[in-house]
Amino acid sequence: MSRKQIPAFTNEDEEREFWATHDSTEFIDWSKAKPAIFPSLKPSTRSISLRLPESILVSLKMLANKRDVPYQSLLKVFLAERVEEELRRGQVKTI
Repeated sequence: MSRKQIPAFTNEDEEREFWATHDSTEFIDWSKAKPAIFPSLKPSTRSISLRLPESILVSLKMLANKRDVPYQSLLKVFLAERVEEELRRGQVKTI
């Protein structure tokens, strides 16, 4: 069976939008796929500005200090855990 050609994307948002509306089996023969490990792969990130009450920031820094991690890293862990919990509960529709 002939497979469609995957288009060239100008950025990740364009690619994400494409794959959200297309079936990969039209483009890729998954029966020929082999497992792969990408040890240095890091997710894309975007800087944001976030205003927090001083009391929350102080508490976050105290918790991070107890765990010996940067407070920004601890905040990302807390946020990721809560987002995952909300998605599992079905409170928010996934994009």
